Amino acid sequence: MSSPPVNSLAVAYEAWTSLAVPDWLNKGDNAWQMVAATLVGIQSMPGLVILYGSIVKKKWAVNSAFMALYAFAAVVICWVTWAYKMSFGEKLLPFWGKAGPALGQKFLLKQAALPATPHHFSNGELETAEIEPFYPMATMVWFQCVFAAISLVILAGSVLARMSFKAWMMFVPLWLTFSYTVGAFSLWGGGFLFHWGVMDYSGGYVIHLSSGIAGFTAAYWVGPRSKKDRERFPPNNVLLTLAGAGLLWMGWAGFNGGDPYAANTDSSMAVLNTNICAATSILVWTWLDVIFFKKPSVIGAVQGMITGLVCITPGAGLVQGWAAIIMGVLSGSVPWFSMMVLGKKLKVFEMVDDTLAVFHTHAVAGLLGGILTGIFAEPRLSTLFVPVTNSKGAVYGGSGGVQVLKQIVGGLFIIGWNLVATSIICVVISYIVPLRMTEEELLIGDDAVHGEEAYALWGDGEKLSIYKDDTTHHHVIASGATQVV
Repeated sequence: MSSPPVNSLAVAYEAWTSLAVPDWLNKGDNAWQMVAATLVGIQSMPGLVILYGSIVKKKWAVNSAFMALYAFAAVVICWVTWAYKMSFGEKLLPFWGKAGPALGQKFLLKQAALPATPHHFSNGELETAEIEPFYPMATMVWFQCVFAAISLVILAGSVLARMSFKAWMMFVPLWLTFSYTVGAFSLWGGGFLFHWGVMDYSGGYVIHLSSGIAGFTAAYWVGPRSKKDRERFPPNNVLLTLAGAGLLWMGWAGFNGGDPYAANTDSSMAVLNTNICAATSILVWTWLDVIFFKKPSVIGAVQGMITGLVCITPGAGLVQGWAAIIMGVLSGSVPWFSMMVLGKKLKVFEMVDDTLAVFHTHAVAGLLGGILTGIFAEPRLSTLFVPVTNSKGAVYGGSGGVQVLKQIVGGLFIIGWNLVATSIICVVISYIVPLRMTEEELLIGDDAVHGEEAYALWGDGEKLSIYKDDTTHHHVIASGATQVV
């Protein structure tokens, strides 16, 4: 009996074992990319749905969770209909791709490719080839879709407890189309910032800085919560907040680990750095709470976790582990200072009611992470990801200092675009439907807006009142699933 060839490949790893296994398909990369996409999807659904529904006042639990759910679903349809190609398709403008559907099998079953990403030297010679992962376009479309979706979900955190749901239904597709796609194409899809060499490994700028700035801007146009809600807004379930935060943290393995577009060594580095930075940031935030407020805050720890995850995102696969610790120290302290000190002293933060402090946890932490990436980006790791060869952080000398400038300019572009685009979108919507809920809805909450409430306080959906006249509903006839009896 003859023995098999020494270097024979197992059938499971061979190409053309079926019509669904072309020779360019890497099953390991494809499997990891779909898992990574699912992990990012779970960050929104149910991660942030649970976190939003539990971290707000009880009367806003349903509305807050539903805004996140609606945004996720709406983005999926807009993404495959026109927005994917605006972000990762053929170049239309230096900051925008050509709109088009991503729905046909001819497009979705071919090998994934980002057509605007080939990078050339000044003399026209090819420096870095087009990005062509070893899996189908369908995988790429879905992976990028969940990133777009979570951007809107994060943004929602700034306008919870007062934005009209009808206005939100209009806002989601408009912001996705005229803001998110610009940042995504500019930095990831082959736009001018991509080719200039601005580093954004997994979305510190594209997702977090943009959603933080846009959320703060939208909060300005929508106006503040009711006076009573601003004065007292306790979480309705701290334990569920931790559950949502846990899904967010663990899901970040897909968020940062999926961005090399392959199951490779850089992906492993990104996942490890993500957890190092997040853990460090939680510890620092908690220590600061204990030192200055004498009590460790669970909600504060969640904020510190988020700032750590956000800060490492632009450099997750570009920096070394020791740099991730430094970034964690700074992400646990700089946003803490901006939120707990500046947030209480500067009039702009008093005037603009950012419900969940998204500006501090995402915009400040995202910009901080982008600049720190320009300082700590390791040369060899940079060559694995950045199209401009010889890119490196400032601590490695030489031309590294230029990278910090690039990071600042890239951040300023995202900030400026989102300020203008979000303002225009809000003004346009305000001419069609009110941006704010009515005073009656602001007073009552979920039951007035949706006819539903998060918790049945008595019996089978009935509510017990110690008063003959239930003043909690202000003479409003109850409707929906939980009715006053």
